This record gives sequence, C-alpha cells and structure tokens, in this order.
Amino acid sequence: MAKLLWKPSEDQITQTNMYRFMNFINERYQQNFSEYASLYAWSINNIPDFWAAFWEFAEVIHSEPYDQVVDDLSKMPGARWFSGAKLNFAENLLRYRDERVALIFKGEGRESVKLTYAQLYDEVARLAKSLKEAGIQPGDRVVGFTPNMHYAIIAMLAATSLGATWSSCSPDFGIKGVLDRFGQIKPRILFTANGYQFKGKNIDSLERISRILKELPTIEKVVVVPYTEQKADISGVPNALHYADFISSDPNLEIEFEQLPFEHPLYIMYSSGTTGLPKCMVQSAGGILVHHLKELVLHTNLKREDTIFYFTTCGWMMWNWLTSSLAVGATLVLYDGNPFHPHPGALWEMAQDEKITVFGTSAGYIGALINAGVKPGQSYDLTPLRAVLSTGSPLSIEGFEFIYDEVKKDLQLASISGGTDLNGCFALGNPMGPVYAGELQCRGLAMDVRAFDDNANERVDEQGELVCCKPFPSMPIYFWDDPDGSKYHDAYFDVFSNIWRHGDFVTVTQRGGVVMHGRSDATLNPGGVRIGTAEIYRQVEQMEEVEDSVVVGQNWKNDVRVILFVKLAAGYELDDKLKDKIKQTIRTNASPRHIPAKIVSVPDVPYTLNMKKVELAVKKIIEGRPVLNKDALSNPQVLDFYADIKELQED
Repeated sequence: MAKLLWKPSEDQITQTNMYRFMNFINERYQQNFSEYASLYAWSINNIPDFWAAFWEFAEVIHSEPYDQVVDDLSKMPGARWFSGAKLNFAENLLRYRDERVALIFKGEGRESVKLTYAQLYDEVARLAKSLKEAGIQPGDRVVGFTPNMHYAIIAMLAATSLGATWSSCSPDFGIKGVLDRFGQIKPRILFTANGYQFKGKNIDSLERISRILKELPTIEKVVVVPYTEQKADISGVPNALHYADFISSDPNLEIEFEQLPFEHPLYIMYSSGTTGLPKCMVQSAGGILVHHLKELVLHTNLKREDTIFYFTTCGWMMWNWLTSSLAVGATLVLYDGNPFHPHPGALWEMAQDEKITVFGTSAGYIGALINAGVKPGQSYDLTPLRAVLSTGSPLSIEGFEFIYDEVKKDLQLASISGGTDLNGCFALGNPMGPVYAGELQCRGLAMDVRAFDDNANERVDEQGELVCCKPFPSMPIYFWDDPDGSKYHDAYFDVFSNIWRHGDFVTVTQRGGVVMHGRSDATLNPGGVRIGTAEIYRQVEQMEEVEDSVVVGQNWKNDVRVILFVKLAAGYELDDKLKDKIKQTIRTNASPRHIPAKIVSVPDVPYTLNMKKVELAVKKIIEGRPVLNKDALSNPQVLDFYADIKELQED
C-alpha cells in the first residue's frame, strides 16, 4: 500500500482553480461533482463539452468563434479541433501589459535580469516589426540556438505573432545534432547567443554557428543576442547582425497579431533521434495553447500571483510548457547553467531569493540532491513554495519522501509524465487530491489514458502499456516530410489500431493514480516476465555507493538476462560485498526476478540531449550492433565503455 505523504486542507481545495472549474462544470452541465475522480470520468466521456467549457473558462483570446469543438472523435490521428476559430498564440501569451514582472532571467553566477509585462510587450512589438520587414510570413520557420534566457522567449513570441513557426535547440547540441534538426525544416532566420556559461566557464557558440551555416543555406539572417560578451565579434558568421542593430527602435508599437486557424503550425519539436534522424513533430497553435492552459491553470493551479520556475533548456519541451505560463500572467524564472554551480544548493538559493512558488525539475536532479546530502528546507527560506514538479524519468519513492522530509512538509509534489510528442502530460498533478509515494496523482482531464496488455485489454492495478484511447488537441498535426502520414502512424498507432501507444510501461491504480515503470521498449523480459527498468533504478539509486546506473536486457542463450551497469560514488569500488548488497536490496524491495545476472562498474551513463537515459543504445552496443545517431546524446563518448566487456561474454 502506497504511503500517504500529503493531503490538501479543505481550505486549500476550495481555493484551487480546479475546484472553481469543477463548479463551473456543475453549473453549466447540471452536474454535482465534488471530487476529481467523477470530474475526470465525465471529462473523458464528454470530450467536446469539456473543451467547450474550458475554452470559455480559460478565456482564450480569439477573433473568430469555432463552429464545432471536434469533428470526429473516432479519428486518431486526424480529428480536427475548433474548426472555424481564428486566434494567435502570442496574443494569448501577451494579454497582460502591466508592471508585474513577467520574466526573471538568472544566468549562472550572474545578477538576475527582470522584465515586466509592459517591457516584454514592447520588446516583442519592436522585434516583430523587424521580422516583418525581413519578410517573415505565416508558415516560415524561425529558429533559436540559445540558452534559456529572455531573448529566446522574446524571439519566439515575435515570430509567432506573425504566424511563423518556431523551433529551438539548446547551445550544448553538437553541430550534427543541430543540422539533423534544423536542416530538415529549412529555417529563414536564426537567433543565437554569442555563447553560454556552464560550471563557471564561458563557452563560445559563434564558431559552431559559422560551421552550421555552411550546411544551412536557407538562413537569411543570424541575429546574435548578447550574453557572455556585450558585443561579440561576429565577422566570422555569414549574414550575422547584433540584436541591438536588428530590433526596431520605434517606440510604442502595437503588435498586429496574425489571426490564423486553430491548427496553424506553431512549434516543430523533435524526437530524441537515437535510432536515426530525429522525427520533426509539427504542433498546432490552438492545440498547444489549450492543452498547456489546462495543465497550468487546472493541474498546476497556476495564478497571476505565482512565480514559476522549471529547470530546462530550450531544447526540451518543458521550455515550451513553462513559456505558456505567460498566458496566466504569472512570473517566470529562467535559469541557464549548471544546477550545482557554484554549490549544490544554487537553485534553492534562487528559489529563496526570487520567492518561487512552483519549482519544477527532473527526477535525476532530485536523486543528485539526495546523493549530495543537500537539505534545502534547512538551508533556505522556502516559505512561498507551494508546489514541486518533477519529470524526465520516474521519481523514486525515496525521491518523493525526500521532498517532504528535506524540502517542505506542506506542498504539492506533482510527479508528471507525458512527452515531447504531445508537448504535455498524460498523468500529472491534482491540487485537490492527496500525494502517495511513488504515484502520479491523476490522469489529465479529457485524456482517456489506460494501461493495456498485449491483447488490448485494460488492466487496473497491473502493469501494462500506457495508451490514450481518444484524441486530444495537442497531438501533432503532422510530421515534417511525411506526406503519406506513415512516420506518424508508425510512431504511435502500429500496435493498437486507432489508439495512441506511447511507449511507457505503467500501472493505473484503483484510485486513479499512475505508477511509471520506464520505457516499454526498454522493458526487460527475463524468463518471459516483463519488468520495468524504473523498478530497479528505484532500489539502486537510493544507495549511497551508487551515483547513477543504467539497466538493460541482454539476449543470452534464447532468453534475456538483466545487466546492471553502475557508476559508483567517489570512494567506492564494486567488490563482491557491494554486489551482494545491491542484489539483496533489489531482492528485498523489488523481487528475486529483478536481480541482475551481472553487475558491471562503468565510469559514466549515457544520456540524450534531453537528459534521458539511453538504455537502447547501451543494449545495442553490448550486443555488437551499431548506434546510428550518437549526436543525439549529450555524452556519446561514454558508449565506448560498454563495447567488448569481457564479463558480458561469460555465463
């Protein structure tokens, strides 16, 4: 039985946006809901009514009303949403023009930079004028190769105000990683910073940009924003000009927001690209807007008075998700740099100084805090903090308990899970509900999420494939360069007909929570029994001797055996005593089936650029198969450690 860690008070419940929305539904549709489970059940059985109500509740700014919410819920993919409606994404994010702080940018080791909503609007207006004068039109691609700073958001808003489609990569991407993405979509204008900072060092971006441009002939202008230098030498970058020389100097401009259909392309997002060229997923302005607003307003309980932070880069979907908080009028905190520099408590010190109320991070970061012995609640004043969000990989039970033991007792911990593909979540937080250790609080409203066995039978309180049985507005409208839709179909619909299979292994609990077990394509099958990798990580990574780990299934003698690779904490070595301790921990807290056949020490663990463990690449390497696209990894050199390990050729 999962341990109850937190429960909101009656007063906290009645103050939530979710409670207000539930009463809105009760009144509008003559219902009598008093808790989340019944509201959720209604939302997946009345999807058009749900979205019609939320459109009104969220006060979506639009110039033309919709004719119908959705044309055909049986079409997946292919359902069309809010046909007839016209709107502009940037207009919805720039609805406020007052003196409240919109953006706080904190670079590593730097004083924070603040922009009010009025200043943000003015900056976007001037940049939009310059982009329009440069010939940018609806459907053109404008891209960013920038740190997570205010200029990236300004550029995105200016581009999308004109109807351009935005895409971005983080500056830690390698040259081939950038070309694999931007090279497919043929952008016209590129925004970049002259460099970025990491662990106290300035890292130049311009030399890489000049090499990237040799393979990107469609780029007409490179706009260089200042960061590590105020006015860097850009003479080596073709068609480059400084941001200050590009942006219009005209005062008091009004933005002419291009009014476009609901399904107009807003973002191009990318798959990790570990099995070949990244897939380019095109997402709609309206779909992303209403989906993000649902998750921010209802599930995160975001309000104007909040200050929200998410530790992310511009290459991860959480940047897009965080940016939509502007539509609520909240204050966004943007951080660029190493989260442990100059000390392990750096982000919590920032949370104290900026009075952050919603703190978003990754499960990996929380695990690193545990290993480093950081106790944020003792060291910093976190009085304003009311919610912690975690994603990227399943958060361990120990991670859940750490937040309540060492950060703050009275807050909502929302472990959330979804994907770049939908730019949002399948399972996430419910501010009206309790938090149980190791369990995501709920499935998202109007997301018909279930766990299926191999025969498409729904399973409750049993592990299965995460599926979504009905369409939702933020589904990709199409994949780039996929004229017959085969790439799109094969990505999600090749296992269960007309049902989105996401590739995660989950348990949906009787009370409606969700337990994540890791990627289903990395699921282990020793002796024909399916095991999620997260169940092993959960046990191993709480051990002080283990800093990180990766587990894979190795095909061996007509079966699969579990191989555990461990990166040891400083001062430890993998002797027989430690191996026995690891096995006993797994046996006691998981099951004998989870015990690895081999435990091997490695100096590092491979991750994608979005900081997800690359189990499949490790599996390929140990089985002598090639890894096609190492540029999708943040540390591809570590794969060499996994090749030709003698121990793995033995019984």
